[in-house]
Parts: sequence; C-alpha cells; structure tokens
Amino acid sequence: MLSVGILIFFVNICCLVVAQRSPTISYISQEKVVNIGDTVELDCTVQYSEDYSVVWLKTNPSTPSDQLFISSGTNQIVPGNRYSVRFDDGTGTYTLAISKLQEIDAGLYECQIITGPATKLKANVWVYVRLPPVISDNSTRSVITSSGSTVELNCYASGYPPPRISWRRENNDLLPTGGSVYIGSKFTIFNITKDDRGTYYCVADNGVGRGSRRNIGVEVEFRPFVTIERPRYGQALQYDQILECHVEAFPSPSIMWIKDGIQLNDNQHYQISIFPTAQEFTDTTLRIITAEKRQYGFFTCKAINKLGSHEKVIEFFETPNVICPPACGVDLYRSDASVAEPWQLYSVLVSLATVASIFL
Repeated sequence: MLSVGILIFFVNICCLVVAQRSPTISYISQEKVVNIGDTVELDCTVQYSEDYSVVWLKTNPSTPSDQLFISSGTNQIVPGNRYSVRFDDGTGTYTLAISKLQEIDAGLYECQIITGPATKLKANVWVYVRLPPVISDNSTRSVITSSGSTVELNCYASGYPPPRISWRRENNDLLPTGGSVYIGSKFTIFNITKDDRGTYYCVADNGVGRGSRRNIGVEVEFRPFVTIERPRYGQALQYDQILECHVEAFPSPSIMWIKDGIQLNDNQHYQISIFPTAQEFTDTTLRIITAEKRQYGFFTCKAINKLGSHEKVIEFFETPNVICPPACGVDLYRSDASVAEPWQLYSVLVSLATVASIFL
C-alpha cells in the first residue's frame, strides 16, 4: 500500500509540473500612438513556449479573415525591410519593430502562441498613427434653398486623434445660431433668411498639421426687395432726368418701369438701363428724355421673380428751374428748333443765373 501511495504522489507531481508548463502570454504592450515616419516597438512576453510557434500578425477586427502574418518566431514572413523581430531569451520577449511608419500601419496587432491545429493563445495591442484631418467627400459642398426653410450643413473628417469640427462664417460674421463659432459636425439653420446667405467655413482640427477647411456656399432664394435713392425727382420742361432704383433678389428678377399702368420700353421718350452691381444686387435707371407735360407723374419700379414681387413708386414733378445734374452740359438749343424765341433765351438766362447763384 505504501508503494502504491508513493506512485500516486509522483504521478500527481508530474501532472502538476506538466500543467505548470503550459504556454502563456504574460505581457503585451499597451496601445501606441505614434507619428508618421516614426519607429514603434511592440513587446510580447511568453512563458513555456519553447515547443510552440509564436506569431506576430496584423488583423482586422471587422473582417477576421483579413490578416497579415508578419513573423513566426524571429523569422520574418512579410516582405520588406520595415519589419524586424528579435527575441530576448532572458525575459522570453518577442519584440516586433516597425520603422518608417505609414498610415496603413495603423491597426490591431496580435501576438499568438499556436498550441494546436485549431487552438491558440493570443493578446492584442492597438497602434494608432497620428494623421492630419481630411474632410470627407460626403460633407456638404454648397446649398441652394428658399427663405424660411431649415438647412443642415454636414462636415465629416478623418484623422487621428479624431478631429474637432467647428463652423465659422466669412469675415467672422455672427452665425445664425449666435456667436462666431459653433462646434459639431452638423450645423443647422432654422427659418433661414436672406441675411444668412454667404460662405460658411467647416474647420477640422486635431493638433496634427495645419488642419483642414472647406468653404460651403449657402444661397438663399428670396423675393425681390426694392429700394430707391429718392422718392421725388424734379426737372424743368424739355430737360432730361434720371430716376434710380435698386433691387436685391435671388434668383435674378425681371425688372420693369411702369407709368399709368403701362410698362415702359426704350423709345424717344425713355431709356431704361439695367446692370448688376454684385451677386444678387441689380441697379436700374429710367432716363426721361426731354420732359413733357404728360411725363410728369408717378413711376413704379417693379421687380419679379418666382418667389414674389416688390415695387416702389417715384414721383416726377415739374420745376421752374433746370435741375443739374443731369441737365448739366445739355445743349440749350434743341435740334428741332433752328432759331430760339426771345422768351426761350430769357428762360435760359434765368436758369443760368439760378445755377450760378448756387455756386457763388
């Protein structure tokens, strides 16, 4: 019986020794954050692995089959001179070194001990490569909307660390939400007005490089808004006068001048000029040629686009004296009169005296 007990004891000791010598991974490096061009070293310390293969590989958590085997033991598998593996027999540590780091080197690295045809021990370490921000193509580029609408501007960026997205407006103008800066990947403008149109800047920054910026143009369609320099213009008979009108609208409006319910056109009595002064701004003038009695009265400057219309009324009245400008330099003798009547000469002299008195 004693000999049987001794045998059982030694069997248990042998089993315990075998169990203690099963391979283990006792240490793996903590995650690494490195710059492009740097060298990174990843340590994997193993015990009782003399009879097993120790493998370094790069894996894709979302696609487990997407694996890049780098080394087995100290033998390099992947081609290229950027990878190297060394083994410290004293500590049982396999060190994977990757030099001249590139963006593609970021990812999850795995240290494995192959214990059988379908069994293995493993430990993972993430490697993050600092990358400057790049604004994604699915970010907003431009917007055309109508006044009163809700507009959402989106800005997405890649990079590491994850970039912070901020919004600004051209010339640091106030944002529709208030303030000069808004933080977030989505910027929403509620009940947009024509005053909200312009250029918005999406800025992505993570402290790496100079950051990235995208200009986003916001166009707001709105009905015309008409303004006038003066509500009343005067001029003497037989002299020209120019009425001025300014229109703000998007899209570009149709502009017309109206008198007594009739739309005016270019002819011997009127000359209409329309010219853009800036985006969404148009000036128009109506030149009244050789004013006659029937031309005095009220003129309407009207602008129309698909969103509506707006108009302003200007009064044109007769004055006893010539108004300069625009009558300055006008030939005092009309081409249709070969000889000036005495009363006409007298009128001219009075007008000239009046003009002179203004400047003396």
